[in-house]
Amino acid sequence: MVLVLASASPRRAELIRRLDPEGTVLALRIRPADIDETPRDGEPSPAYVARMARTKATAVTEGDALVLGADTVVVLDGAILAKPADAMENAGMIERLAGRTHQVTTAVALARGGELLEELAVTTDVRFRALGDDDARRYAATGEGLDKAGGYGIQGLGAALVLAIDGSYTNVVGLPLAETLALLRRWDVLS
Repeated sequence: MVLVLASASPRRAELIRRLDPEGTVLALRIRPADIDETPRDGEPSPAYVARMARTKATAVTEGDALVLGADTVVVLDGAILAKPADAMENAGMIERLAGRTHQVTTAVALARGGELLEELAVTTDVRFRALGDDDARRYAATGEGLDKAGGYGIQGLGAALVLAIDGSYTNVVGLPLAETLALLRRWDVLS
């Protein structure tokens, strides 16, 4: 079965490959969607992340193949923390998250031929530990958080920033694996 991932995220591709480690059932193709990811004025984060996943999934078509689109947002006090532009912005994000709980939401959408079939969203609460004076700057200097929503990677060095999570770990990485597997099974992609 061919599944097209409408995302450039290597973390999402890696997570999907875990569902079929031998590669005997699933032929995964990567075709990132070229879309405008600008939030609309006043658009709530749940609506934004769902719209992004839908738009990615429906923007990419490859014959009769199923297309999976996903998007992840990190939200603190109702505000989306996007990917930081540089180490200074990254350190500022980490400082804002320090000692607090924020939400990570990933929306996943499945489409075929540009038509939406199904979508879902998963939210995980993530609590950062209190940080010392230079912890945020030192983490930002690693560069690990520059290509990640919220400016950190829980699957890497960023794990040392996290005190606790309530919900799906893989959701925080970028794709809620249990829920995505259930979605793919409903559409006979995997058994």
